[in-house]
Amino acid sequence: MSRPSAIAIGAHPDDIEFYMAGTLLMLKKAGYETHYLTVANGNCGSVEYDSATAKAVRSAESRQAAKILGATFHPSLTNDLEIVYSVELLKSVTAVIRAVRPAIVLTHSPQDYMEDHMTTSRLAVTAAFARGMPNFKTTPPRDSADGEVTVYHGMPHGLCDGLRRRIVPGGFVNTTSVQATKREALAAHQSQQTWLDVSQKLNSFLLAMENMSVAVGKMSKKFKCAEGWRRHLHLGFCGPEADPLREALGRNYLINKAYELGLQKGN
Repeated sequence: MSRPSAIAIGAHPDDIEFYMAGTLLMLKKAGYETHYLTVANGNCGSVEYDSATAKAVRSAESRQAAKILGATFHPSLTNDLEIVYSVELLKSVTAVIRAVRPAIVLTHSPQDYMEDHMTTSRLAVTAAFARGMPNFKTTPPRDSADGEVTVYHGMPHGLCDGLRRRIVPGGFVNTTSVQATKREALAAHQSQQTWLDVSQKLNSFLLAMENMSVAVGKMSKKFKCAEGWRRHLHLGFCGPEADPLREALGRNYLINKAYELGLQKGN
C-alpha cells in the first residue's frame, strides 16, 4: 500500500521554511511522502544579483532546503510579483497536484501582508479543487486524480492580516522536536539574509522565524514551538469531518477549541 502524500505550496523560496516546514517534517515522521513547491522563483529577492543570477541562486538554495527537509522538490513556475490568478498558472499548479495526489495541502493564509502569498493560497485551493476534473487540461498534461484532499492555511507573516487584525489558528502543530531541522532548512537560503535586512529590516531572518514559532507556541498554551493552521471548508475536497493533520500527528496536534466554538456560533 502506497504512503499518503502531503505538499507544501509556498509563494517564494524560504516561505515554506518560515511557515510550513515544521509541519511538513512532522508529517514525514508520521510516514507521509512529502513534496515542496514554491510558485515563484525568487528572482526579485536580491540587491546583489541581477534577475537571472538571483533565480539560479535561489533555485539552488531551495533544492538544498528541500533536501534537508527530505521532501521531493518541484521547480518554480513563474517570477516574483508575477503570481497572478490566471488560467495559465492554475494549469501548472494543478498539474503538480495531480502528479502528487496529496491527502494534505499546506499553503499560505488567504489573508497576508502581500499579494503573492494570498494569490498562491487561491491557486493552491483551486488546483486542489480541480484535481478530479478531467475536462480541465493541465500544463504539462496530467490525468485527473481521485481521492480526498484537505487544504490547510498557515499563519500570515506578523500573525495578522493586511489590516493589522490578529489571525487565530484553528489548530496547532507541535514543531519543537523538528525546530533545529526547520532552522537548518531556512539557513540554506543564504542569499536572503542581506535582502531581508535591506527590504524588511529583519536583522536575522532565522531569529524572525524562531520568534514566530515561539509566538504561535504561546498561542497554543501547550507547545514551546508551533505552526498554526486553519482548515479550508470541506466542500469539493473531502468529507466534512476530515482532519488528516490531527489523525497523523496525534498528541502533536492541538485543536483550538475556542476557534471551533466560534465557528459553531457563526462568529
